[in-house]
Amino acid sequence: MDRAKQRDIASKGGQSVPAEKRSFAQDPALAAEAGRKGGQSVQAESRSFSRNRELAAQAGRKGGQATQGNREQTAASRRSVTDKPAE
Repeated sequence: MDRAKQRDIASKGGQSVPAEKRSFAQDPALAAEAGRKGGQSVQAESRSFSRNRELAAQAGRKGGQATQGNREQTAASRRSVTDKPAE
């Protein structure tokens, strides 16, 4: 599927939500409610990093690895762009 078609489909999904519910930045109470719902959907033993420091450490490592991988990909793509001869 080409990018234009993907963007068109994605925009329809966003448009299906009423404007007043579209942005958490416009409605902090709506954001808080969504956060509570998300927290309640997680099993109690997995819910809080403050109760489980090892779980927090695992999440931090996972995020750090993802960030590092993104940095390496970005650096590699920059090198490939700058290594090309000028036309």
